[in-house]
Amino acid sequence: MTAPAGTPGMPVAGVVPAHRPEDPAAGRPAAHLLVRNAKVYTGDPARPEARAVAIRDGRVVALGDDHDLAGLVGPATRVVDALGRRVVPGLNDSHLHVIRGGLNYVLELRWDGVRSLRHALAMLREQAGRTPKGQWIRVVGGWTAEQFAERRMPTVAELNAAAPDTPVFVLHLYQSALMNRAAVRAAGFTRETPDPRGGQIVRGHDGEPTGILLAAPSALVLYSTLAKAPTLDAADRRTSTRHFLRELNRFGLTSAVDAAGGFQNFPDDYATVIDLARSGELSLRISYHLFPQTAGQELADLKRWTETVKPGDGDEWLRLGGAGENLTWAAADFENFSEPRPELAEGYETEFEQAVRLLMENGWGFRLHATYDETIRRDLAVFEKLAAEGLFPGGNRWLFDHAETVSADSLDRIAALGGALSVQNRMSFQGTAFLDRYGAVAASQAPPVRAMLDRGLTVAAGTDATRVSSYNPWVSLHWLVTGRTVGGTPLRPAGTSVDRETALGLYTRGGARLTGEEDVKGMLREGCYGDLAILSEDYFTVPEAAIPGIESVCTVVGGRIVYATAEYEGLAAPLPPVSPQWAPVARFGGYRAAGGGVRQAELMAEAVAESEQHRLWRAARGSAPGTPPQPFTDPCFAH
Repeated sequence: MTAPAGTPGMPVAGVVPAHRPEDPAAGRPAAHLLVRNAKVYTGDPARPEARAVAIRDGRVVALGDDHDLAGLVGPATRVVDALGRRVVPGLNDSHLHVIRGGLNYVLELRWDGVRSLRHALAMLREQAGRTPKGQWIRVVGGWTAEQFAERRMPTVAELNAAAPDTPVFVLHLYQSALMNRAAVRAAGFTRETPDPRGGQIVRGHDGEPTGILLAAPSALVLYSTLAKAPTLDAADRRTSTRHFLRELNRFGLTSAVDAAGGFQNFPDDYATVIDLARSGELSLRISYHLFPQTAGQELADLKRWTETVKPGDGDEWLRLGGAGENLTWAAADFENFSEPRPELAEGYETEFEQAVRLLMENGWGFRLHATYDETIRRDLAVFEKLAAEGLFPGGNRWLFDHAETVSADSLDRIAALGGALSVQNRMSFQGTAFLDRYGAVAASQAPPVRAMLDRGLTVAAGTDATRVSSYNPWVSLHWLVTGRTVGGTPLRPAGTSVDRETALGLYTRGGARLTGEEDVKGMLREGCYGDLAILSEDYFTVPEAAIPGIESVCTVVGGRIVYATAEYEGLAAPLPPVSPQWAPVARFGGYRAAGGGVRQAELMAEAVAESEQHRLWRAARGSAPGTPPQPFTDPCFAH
């Protein structure tokens, strides 16, 4: 891709150096990477725009016009022509289950971005033919029925028709899961299997499991069932994680805060990213958290961790951020908006206070999963009690995650205690259920991002991927800007959302503030990390509906090109092949992009046709008037 100096229209060129980098008279040493001919949004209020960015030794060393930075080009400088595209600071997802997601990525059939149920079932049917005996097909989050032209979920009968012999587990948010007959057998569910606490195994009139699992409201039944599926060996976990990080780089992500989560044990499940960090193979900066896994052992785990590791351990690529997003299981609410708000146990505060005290006294920050204001108020009462002893604000970073129904009073209390907030676009996927249960007024303020910012609180944005929302940050940015679900349902009145620049700031500077890296991350400024993305479309000018379709065509982390496509194809180091070879990612990849232009029109036509297929599907079952039953040839519909 390196062209002779002066070759017009080439995105990567070997520009003739203006000086030799070792010449003292030349001034500054040459850059290792120069991005030129760009519309650079820096995120720095002191200098919001530039045309070129120079990076050396992983840090930004200069910004300016192409002419200003020409003197930084040396014989070894890689010059990337942005071709007039928009360049933004690398995105930072402040709540992403990246470690767990990486360990499982290649095994998952992703329905993220798939526009029709018919297409989704066709993918499943094809994967059934590729999956060896003993393995499962798992569709694990990142989708909702609203995204499909048919506007419905699959049925268990359709899963059985698509994959009669291969176990299939389809997770729908943290609300439910569908399993075909083979998966019910593989999971060992029978009429004698008891319902787990907070969950339900739906049964037929004969008492046998139907293949439907409900979080009522606890997601433990979903987690524990998925954990029965086979896992990857250490080598394939490593490959899987590298491919997942590359997939995140595809959307311009250069950093993420890992929020830990259920079935993510420390240190065993962290070994892969630690190994990749040691070998210099991470393509995403990760700040991670530790999450007690077993109810009744939380205090023992936290005490052991405070005695062996401390926040900040690591380096700029991988480091410990603190504890959470749960500290004690009894203090966690669940966000299944299809179910009533859970009532947390009386007296959970006693153990919760012990956990918070232990962390604050040992210099540990923490983050807390809290969906509802009722939970937040109870937690704040504990913090205010400890504040009387001087533990809040105590210099340790702490925050609430999610906070969909946080009240104005609670926001004031959070601000007084030195807390922060991390918001995710769970409403993109669960907004309709929330709207139906709590009404339009509550949905318009779920969560109240503007009220948070008006109080001067540190606020960062993310996705909560991979099992709830999609990991595509542009879907989240679309929600922040428009207040609409992935199916187009408006949740916030026009004009009440944040503007595009503010939303982008929540995805860049906001995340950096949460981890205490605001001096080196979240903007393009001299001395900051050389993390940036050249976008496929200009985020600031495309129609709102096109925001979810934005991707990066070239992503740079620490001055290293980690993802490259279009004119930049081949500039990123290749990854090892997906392993095992039958893995869904090897055939279908990750997020299913809609594309633009002609392809967008084609997909719209397909969606119309698929919508008609759904009408016929309903008519055949007597639920759509005016059309007689029609024959179907697709075996996914033949039941």
